[in-house]
Amino acid sequence: MKKSLNKFKWNKILLKISGESLMGDDSFGINSTVVQSFANQIQKVVSSGLQICIVVGGGNIYRGISGTNNGMDRATGDYMGMLATVMNSLAIQNALEQTGVQTRVQSALPISAVCEPYIRRRAKRHMEKGRVVIFAAGTGNPYFTTDTAAALRASEMNCDAIIKATLVDGVYSADPKKDENAIKYDRLSYLDVLSKDLRVMDASAISLARENKIPIIVCSIIEDENLTKVLNGQGSYTLITD
Repeated sequence: MKKSLNKFKWNKILLKISGESLMGDDSFGINSTVVQSFANQIQKVVSSGLQICIVVGGGNIYRGISGTNNGMDRATGDYMGMLATVMNSLAIQNALEQTGVQTRVQSALPISAVCEPYIRRRAKRHMEKGRVVIFAAGTGNPYFTTDTAAALRASEMNCDAIIKATLVDGVYSADPKKDENAIKYDRLSYLDVLSKDLRVMDASAISLARENKIPIIVCSIIEDENLTKVLNGQGSYTLITD
């Protein structure tokens, strides 16, 4: 890993934001207050010189697997989920640009009226110029999750780490909202995640990160300043590495 050019440990990160986290206290959709809070945290990180790209889920609007459970064709449901990530990406782009951060949305599905197509070299150039790049529509293929898309884009962008922002502050042995005896892990190996079936990310995403030696930091950025704290090695999180 190259020597850091900013106050943080890494030069370039991929931030994976779950769609559910964008709902805030709502039961559906995009909570503008939450999105702006995320944007403010990202702006502070970008202003320090860190290169950042983002992959966002779509579960706050539509999750492909839920359509399958109701009899919908799996591929169709997954494509609908990809379109949900495009909407979330545009919302985050708008919030970031209101903070003064130049942002580009690149979609794995061509939607030229609202975003650029995904082109790896162009995305890397945007990041080198200090722009935030949001990768929408997952991998562009059904049957792949946005977690896998995050690991793929992080590998393609040569990121130093993946920050997986969820609704909880790390990886637990069970759902802490349902099991008060759930144990929080401070550090795990990639193989631990797979063998314990912890499901923090799907197996293909974990395997891809492991193959490319990209550490994964699982945390919550719901509270203000949490992203900065985690990047400084402070706060509550779980580190997944070799």
